Amino acid sequence: MTDKEYPVQSKSGVGQIDADVQERRGKAVALKWRSQDTRWMLSLFGTAIGAGVLFLPIDAGGAGILGILLMLAVAYPLAYFAHRAMCRFVLSTDNPNDDITDVVERHFGFGPGMAFTIIYFLEILVILMMYSVSITNTAQSFMVNQLHIAAPPRWLLSFILIGALILVMTCGTGAVTRVMSWMTWPVIAVLVGFAVYLIPRWNPSMLSSLPKTATGGFDFGALLLNFWLLIPVIVLTFDHSAIVSPFSVNVRKRYGKYSDEKIGRILKVGEPLMVTVVLFFVLSCDLALTPGDLVKAKAENVSILSYLANVLNTPAISWIASITAFVSIFKAFLGHYLGAEEGLGGIIRKVGNVRNVTINQRTLNICVSVLMFLVCWFTAWANPSAIGLIETMAGPLIAFVLLLLPMYGIHKVPALKKYSGKASNVFIVIVGIIAVSAIFYNIVKLFL
Repeated sequence: MTDKEYPVQSKSGVGQIDADVQERRGKAVALKWRSQDTRWMLSLFGTAIGAGVLFLPIDAGGAGILGILLMLAVAYPLAYFAHRAMCRFVLSTDNPNDDITDVVERHFGFGPGMAFTIIYFLEILVILMMYSVSITNTAQSFMVNQLHIAAPPRWLLSFILIGALILVMTCGTGAVTRVMSWMTWPVIAVLVGFAVYLIPRWNPSMLSSLPKTATGGFDFGALLLNFWLLIPVIVLTFDHSAIVSPFSVNVRKRYGKYSDEKIGRILKVGEPLMVTVVLFFVLSCDLALTPGDLVKAKAENVSILSYLANVLNTPAISWIASITAFVSIFKAFLGHYLGAEEGLGGIIRKVGNVRNVTINQRTLNICVSVLMFLVCWFTAWANPSAIGLIETMAGPLIAFVLLLLPMYGIHKVPALKKYSGKASNVFIVIVGIIAVSAIFYNIVKLFL
């Protein structure tokens, strides 16, 4: 795009128009909705709609009706306020090319910057590992249950799938966001359609599902534990932090001082759409199944759509469910890969700068692609529990990057002080601490 297409960047005629009028015109141009805004909105949506939403019904329903009510209460404020704060954190430096790893280093120094970059990369890497497992299991389940053929050896199937995903990523950010936006609308339509289709199957079993003690009484301790472990899954489900930094950098380059308003408008359209679709889908799935069904789905290590595809008696619906699960995970992988590439590239660049070594960008891209392929392939081959990865690592690490870091920045960075003192900040910090603390619970559990 050129400056003529986005006159907010143009400096011509500054002395000819009243400053207030020019400011209003510039802001109006920035806030005008464009086709690129739709692509970014759908890319944000598409990054979030992946394994998280396909596993949330299993975890939320597993916590009973109270777990579902908790999800309904925190979903929108968590999604909107957290991502808005993270975008503002990325925008808090003057350099238009600074991504989130550069922003942390500028504000807090090289050591904290490197530590954050490593955490940022690990957070997204864990999600990619989870998607690698999920997409392999989905493809394997589809072959066996819908195509009625023997799946190839797991090492070969995962090699082909992960290799294809990495190959798509070599096409560049612009091509990836276009592909994601094309794929998002059909996924939205199918998720809503599935939710509607399941309404006649709703049953009251979930409404009376509460944790019970061995004697049959209400188990308050088990309820708190369920809530505690559910929070990281909710955070992951509504998370698109991996693409927030590329998104914010792109908007800042185009709209300059109007970036915050532009980002705010895109989020105000995208977040309600995402939350509404996800909550309707999750609620419908949980009301259509029984607590026993959810236990089986968790044991099989498959997404809710793959499980539904196997238990529904309608072949066409089973096919659509399996294909949608595959496409959802595919596009979410693409969105998260952008963040992982940014994080790993940042680590390599920072190490190179310390040693006064300049790394060619093409060489850097090849190294990142090879490393990411090997890690994701071996993980998919090993087949660890997808929900286990969410509860123990992905959710807590996301909470640190998405929830706690921007709040710390608002408290410490002068450019962000104007956003302090908000009730929404307190809410985000509380949810963040709960989610991060879950990782310590799971570490302790390993040694008990």
